[in-house]
Amino acid sequence: MQLAKLSVDGQITIPERIRKRMNLKTGDKIMFIEGDSDNAVTIINSSVAALKKLQTAMEGEAEKAGIMNDDDILDLCADVRRELYNKKYAGND
Repeated sequence: MQLAKLSVDGQITIPERIRKRMNLKTGDKIMFIEGDSDNAVTIINSSVAALKKLQTAMEGEAEKAGIMNDDDILDLCADVRRELYNKKYAGND
């Protein structure tokens, strides 16, 4: 259990051990999720929550696009770069 003291302005300092466990860095945003009981609140790193939500939303999309391995990703990146280059420099000879 870790304790923190609430300031007059409603601010708290998250204990170092908790910051490390949550992988929080200066400037990170955290979310407070209210639980079912009056006093239960879950604190999460909002960046981690957003990434997990994105991963869930994108699940299976790589396979649908035919991306099965690292080589497929490299090929896709090369195709996109080539397309962007051609758009930017087409007709600029």
